[in-house]
Amino acid sequence: MVQTITSPGPKDSDERTLQKVVEVIKTLRYGSVEIVIHDGKVVQIERREKVRFETSAQR
Repeated sequence: MVQTITSPGPKDSDERTLQKVVEVIKTLRYGSVEIVIHDGKVVQIERREKVRFETSAQR
């Protein structure tokens, strides 16, 4: 699953952006987070989540 979260605009404070990054990381169990930056500002956060299934060997 790929989820893209785009920042509303330049009026966002750095604190709000940081809070959103932390929120995305905290809610992710397996996967990755990519932060896209343009002109020194965070403009997009991409979250890729992996869904893992238990195998009989892991039980």
